[in-house]
Amino acid sequence: MKLTIQLFAGIAERLNTSLLEFEYIGDIPTAADLKEKLSLAYPEAASQIRTSFLAVNQQYAPADNILSSEDELALIPPVSGGDGTDISDEKLRFPVREHRTEDGLFLITESTLSVEATTALVITPNHGAALTFVGTTREMTGEQRTVHLEYEAYVPMALSQMAAIGVEISDRWPGVLCAISHRIGKVDVAEISVVIAVSSPHRNDCYDASRYAIERLKQTVPIWKKEIWEDGSEWKGHQLGPWNPMEN
Repeated sequence: MKLTIQLFAGIAERLNTSLLEFEYIGDIPTAADLKEKLSLAYPEAASQIRTSFLAVNQQYAPADNILSSEDELALIPPVSGGDGTDISDEKLRFPVREHRTEDGLFLITESTLSVEATTALVITPNHGAALTFVGTTREMTGEQRTVHLEYEAYVPMALSQMAAIGVEISDRWPGVLCAISHRIGKVDVAEISVVIAVSSPHRNDCYDASRYAIERLKQTVPIWKKEIWEDGSEWKGHQLGPWNPMEN
């Protein structure tokens, strides 16, 4: 069975491609079977493959998920994560300038982000509180100087996962609205990489929902960050122990 697998961040760089054609030999594969065979076929990336999750048709797949050749497959390393060297086949990167969900609340773009535009999406006459979180590129981390960041996304799945965060927030805090805008590509020091806006009738729900949104974004949304330094670079991965985007 021939399977086509999209690769991102450090795995794409390590294997020098972002679109892998893999001939699966054996019984009908599950997500776990495919990961193990990929690990054996590409030992140079085995540790990254084993810590990644397989996405099937833009959804994180459990280990026993059965695969078919018609599925849209993607190997998702820990979000904001990976490591490796520069990718050479730029044609295979997902082409995007600006993508937005149908309701307009969730955006991925290569353009400069507007705090005001994102916040305006959640302002309504019946909400008395609005809170906006803005993430920017930090220059110094300890003694390490960052020159700029580079973000990459699996765009369609990233948008659906962002929208899912909005649904989770609405379920946990009824009536709360959430909008998220995330930039990809090069983001210089002090420039904005993400804007999260929430609004609610009362302020307490705003604080709680805003924190929840940024933590879920870092856990589930397939967007990766590469730090570029004066003397090197590194994909930054999940920093909070074993990564499991299917936990809630």
